[in-house]
Amino acid sequence: MSNNNPIPLKKWTELKGENSWTMFKVLAEFVDGFETMNKLGPCVSIFGSARTKPEDKYYKLAVEMAERLVDEGFGIITGGGPGIMEAGNKGAYLKGGLSVGLNIDLPFEQSHNPFIDPDKNMDYGYFFVRKVMFVKYAQAFVVMPGGFGTLDELFEVLTLIQTKKISKVPVILMGSDFWGGMSDWIVNVMLEQHNNISPNDLDLMPVVDTPEEVMAIIKAFYDDEANSIKPNYKL
Repeated sequence: MSNNNPIPLKKWTELKGENSWTMFKVLAEFVDGFETMNKLGPCVSIFGSARTKPEDKYYKLAVEMAERLVDEGFGIITGGGPGIMEAGNKGAYLKGGLSVGLNIDLPFEQSHNPFIDPDKNMDYGYFFVRKVMFVKYAQAFVVMPGGFGTLDELFEVLTLIQTKKISKVPVILMGSDFWGGMSDWIVNVMLEQHNNISPNDLDLMPVVDTPEEVMAIIKAFYDDEANSIKPNYKL
């Protein structure tokens, strides 16, 4: 069959039927997620690489960061896998705090880490549903070094805040040695050379190196009477 020929009618009908079932699977993931997450108190989402090893300084920082957040009354939401995600859940677990894992079904990874509360260990087949759960229920985002997935999550959150689709909340990049080059590029190229963002947008993504700096930013934000703790998406 030529590449220019249309899809046969029978095959097209089968594809349309498959799309209808997909809609129901997506709705089921949203319903299950909302029913679980609506019962939680304030949480912070921690993003970062699944490849980070326990001996890495950022793994250790993520554990400490999660412990500090739990001490301040926040639960921890991660992607549920290994690496930085495991470190975030581990810190919450060690302090007896809420430890949520939003796992995604992938062909080459990942299994959930052992530090997630059993009743808050959720599996998703669709990235976009999972990201809604990350964003809707987070009172802040701490972004550790990571790969494409971490960048995807970071820039989705920044875009939603920039376009006022969600409430403004702290988005904090941990690790100037990792994020400094990207931050400089955003300033020098994206802003100054091409004027593709506004100067105020730079305030959306502070870069820090210590848990103390992270906690200071979150505390200052919520000490402001104009900012309240509430779900972000209006869904």
